[in-house]
Amino acid sequence: MKSDRAAAFQNFARHFANAISTVSLYSSGHHQVSRQCSLTLSDLEEALGGQQELSVVIIDNQMVVEGMPLEESLPVSRLSQTLTARGIGHIKVLRGVTLDEILTVAGSLSKQNSRGEVCSTAHIRFGKVAVRFSHDGCGTAAIDPPREDQGADCQVDRGKYCDVYEGIRKHKRLRVAGIMEIVSAFIATVKSEADPLLALAPLRSNDEYTFTHCANICILSLAQAMALGIDGPLLHDIGIAAMLHDVGKFLVPEEVLNKSGPLDEKEWQLVKQHPLMGAHYLLDTPGVPHLAVITAFEHHMRYDFSGYPEVPGHWQQNLCSQMTTVSDFFDALRTKRPYRGAMDMTKISGIMLEIAGTELHPLLARNFLKIMDSFAKTP
Repeated sequence: MKSDRAAAFQNFARHFANAISTVSLYSSGHHQVSRQCSLTLSDLEEALGGQQELSVVIIDNQMVVEGMPLEESLPVSRLSQTLTARGIGHIKVLRGVTLDEILTVAGSLSKQNSRGEVCSTAHIRFGKVAVRFSHDGCGTAAIDPPREDQGADCQVDRGKYCDVYEGIRKHKRLRVAGIMEIVSAFIATVKSEADPLLALAPLRSNDEYTFTHCANICILSLAQAMALGIDGPLLHDIGIAAMLHDVGKFLVPEEVLNKSGPLDEKEWQLVKQHPLMGAHYLLDTPGVPHLAVITAFEHHMRYDFSGYPEVPGHWQQNLCSQMTTVSDFFDALRTKRPYRGAMDMTKISGIMLEIAGTELHPLLARNFLKIMDSFAKTP
């Protein structure tokens, strides 16, 4: 989300919070209410920019607009708390919002609405952040940990997939169209399957680990995003970002990545540079979503910033990066490796719960496990 649009949404939060408070004090026809709602509408139109819709998710009392957490401020916090108190975790705003719709929504969110019910309008749609996601608009689906013997149901040309990454390894320009095609296929599969993780690919050989891992992180992150009510262009960008999160590893010498013994300090420092190298590579590639650059840079930071690379203390990690970290951690443990077997879900769940709030985003980690648990309990 560009800085000018982010600033417009900050202003929207301020004016909309004021409008809700004003409606609580006066009637909806009061001139101060009309003024604040008019300012709210103007800010919202500016925040939309050239887009047809805007997706807002509230997670852990933090407001996230198009995958980017808003800078904390009193108005943003007030609006987030108001929405959370009403059970609202997701808002989709469509182009064409009217002043009457702003007035209606402000009134339903105010203290004057004693019933507590908040109804969507034609262009402002409310939803909850659920741990299950709907693939047909009315049903629910859940995520199941894959079995060791199951194959990939998603029909993606593995040769094409490997060609893309082999090009990266040779420092050629990324074929963005190829990545977009693969992500579109994954999105279609996750939306159509009652159990989207049936698309996860088993690891057949150590040589293809990185290829398989990137595909699985894409699918896992798409499933998480859908569980948060994210759809449309943002969902596609999240898929691309997850698919390319480890692109920097292809720029690390193969003899270092494939070393059988422990890495020495120089080699480890080289490996730790792969997030920065990946971000630089993607930044120089036309057509790559900015979200992919951010995720490549941030995916090893961890929730408490105990990972790498080091960043200033005021850094705000992107929601997509945090989802990718959760997916990355899970897939690493569930995959059989030469030096250890695949862990079962009970052990993985215990480890993820133990590090929720330190290495992993606590809400994202718990929601991820709840999704899997809900499928396990489904007859």
